[in-house]
Amino acid sequence: SAGADISKIGQIGVGFYTAYLVADKVAVHSKNNDEEQYIWTSSTDGSFTIHQDEDADEVPRGTKIILFLREDMTEYLEEKRLKDTIKKHSQFIGYPIKLQVEKEREKEVCDDEAEPEVEKEDVETPKIEDVDEEKEKEKTKKKIKEMYNELEELNKTKPIWTRNPDDFTEEEYG
Repeated sequence: SAGADISKIGQIGVGFYTAYLVADKVAVHSKNNDEEQYIWTSSTDGSFTIHQDEDADEVPRGTKIILFLREDMTEYLEEKRLKDTIKKHSQFIGYPIKLQVEKEREKEVCDDEAEPEVEKEDVETPKIEDVDEEKEKEKTKKKIKEMYNELEELNKTKPIWTRNPDDFTEEEYG
């Protein structure tokens, strides 16, 4: 509901508002275990709305934050910049922070996956071919690179105060 009690927004945490250093608008999709999913949307002009998210895929629990970046902040679209920023400021948060990244893997495919050309005059006349098992095994395989998306957890390090003092360096401590 538009113009709701603004004091409720403070419950999210002051650190959250640093999002407006890079974004004009922020949308927070949030869901508790057995409750409905809601979206809180706010812009830099101070206005906000809260409404039930009826179009979203059901998620069991959690929060998704979407930043609508300012035009001069596109450097934060770079994967390395995001990872470095998250590592620097969120390394010891007890909840997983995941980033969807594009990765590449090699996949082996048969070279004969291209469709064979059919001559026009032979289209109606069936052909009988002997299949030689040895020739089938000899078909060349080639490797292709395939792109895929994966959620990568970025904050895997345990908080320093929960680790054995001998397990971390002076640099990590300082």
